[in-house]
This record gives sequence, structure tokens and C-alpha cells, in this order.
Amino acid sequence: MDVFLWVIVPYLCLATFVLGHAWRYRYDKFGWTTRSSQLYENRLLRLGSPLFHFGMLGVVGGHVIGLLVPRSWTDAIGIDDHAYHLVAVAGGLVAGAMALAGMAILVYRRRTVGPVFSATTPMDKVMYAFLGAVIALGMWNTIAGSIFTLGGEYNYREGVSVWYRSFLAFTPDASLMADAPIGFRLHALVAFGLFALWPFTRLVHVFSAPLGYLTRPYLVYRSRDGRLGRSTPWSPRA
Repeated sequence: MDVFLWVIVPYLCLATFVLGHAWRYRYDKFGWTTRSSQLYENRLLRLGSPLFHFGMLGVVGGHVIGLLVPRSWTDAIGIDDHAYHLVAVAGGLVAGAMALAGMAILVYRRRTVGPVFSATTPMDKVMYAFLGAVIALGMWNTIAGSIFTLGGEYNYREGVSVWYRSFLAFTPDASLMADAPIGFRLHALVAFGLFALWPFTRLVHVFSAPLGYLTRPYLVYRSRDGRLGRSTPWSPRA
């Protein structure tokens, strides 16, 4: 069971993530969109969207540092465990709270604004459920594992992080995740489920950036009013 949960399932989700995006881009280019609903309602969107997106930037950044940066690297530059723990907990709680609050506003908007609710697909609802569960479990792990320290604090940098790096190196050690607290295991499984769903939801817009805007030529606008296009003949001053 450990091999199934922490070797087979993660790689199946990773394969679905990669191949699903390739399929979506090949056969559904016109559906590769956020399905924006800004025209239907803007007040709640202006509040919830920045909260959610800036919060998620912090969450993703924290995960990149926590999972990919080995403990020996931070020790080598003079960051001890206490300082790292303090920054990780404070930053994780703030970023997670922002993302969760922003998502709550967006879900409330989607449920209460008629046109937005009508434009909501079943896959949107599934995506929101998985995304909310991932964020909530991550915050619970931070609170229960770092503040309450029930049964002693779990050092994920010596367990989950090592497993994740071994997973990316295609040499996964299932025992590392099998020994992790239940909250961390649930968080990882739901996150992998979200990655498997990713190519078939509006989340594909994460990989779309308007980089062409940086190099495209200026747009020339011409007025139909002939008077605006007239120029006064130049004459030297007396």
C-alpha cells in the first residue's frame, strides 16, 4: 500500500498533469482560458482575486523553499532551525490566510451572483473543492505541527521534503511519507489529485503569460473625424 500511495499514485498524477496539458493545448486551444467573469461582477472580484493570487504566490514560494532547498543549504548560510521555523510558520500562515480568504470571497461571488453562477461548470466546482482542501490541510499542518506540536513537532524537512526530492529524481522512498503524520499525507494526496485535475480546469491559465506584449509593435489608432487629423501649417514667427 505504501508503494501504491507514494510511488504509483504520484507518478500517475504527474503523467496526467504533463500529458493532459499537451492534449489540452493540442485539441482545446480556444478553451485554454480563465473563463473570466469580470463583466458580470467587479466589486467582489477586485477584493477576492488579489487576495487569492498574492496569497498563492506566497504559498507556492514557501513550498518551493521548504521542499526543494535541503536543510544543509540553509545551515551553510547561517540560518538555524529556530529562525527558519519562525519565518516558515509566520509566512505560511499569512499567505495561507490570504489565499483562503480570497478563495472564500470568490466562491461566495460565484454562488451569489446569478450570471457568474450560470457560467460555473461542474469541473469548476470540483477544482474549488480540491483547491480549498489543499489550502486548509496545509494551514492545519502548519498550526497543528508547528504551534500545537501535538506528540512532538514533526520536522518535514527530514521526511516529506526528502521524499519529494527523491520523487523528482525518480528514486522515491515510500517509507519517508509512510512515517509522516496523517495531515501531511492527506495534504500530499489531495495535492496530487489537484495536479491530475489541473489540465482539465481553468487552472491552465497559470501557464499562459502575455509575453508577446513586450515585443509587439505599437498599435496605431486613426480617428474617423477628419478635423482631428488636420495639422496647422508651420510658419516662422515674425
